[in-house]
Amino acid sequence: MKTIKFKTNINSGRSIDSVSSYLDNAQEILHWSLDTVDRQGGIRVLTVIGDDRLHQRDVVNIINLAGFYARPLKKNIFTKILGE
Repeated sequence: MKTIKFKTNINSGRSIDSVSSYLDNAQEILHWSLDTVDRQGGIRVLTVIGDDRLHQRDVVNIINLAGFYARPLKKNIFTKILGE
């Protein structure tokens, strides 16, 4: 299993509803969650857990299809402070 975290502009219940059908229908995604608490700079964190076929670009493409953006969070001091 893989866990990949993304920063995203998905921010409201309506936005989550729009994205959920796309994420729920992706066979390689087993579970996903969105931290809607504003982080420093307005960052929201999307966590996606999937099988070995899961690739960052696939999740980014899925989120883009839903009309939002997602960028992989890289391990750095910022993500360590956030506990990501």
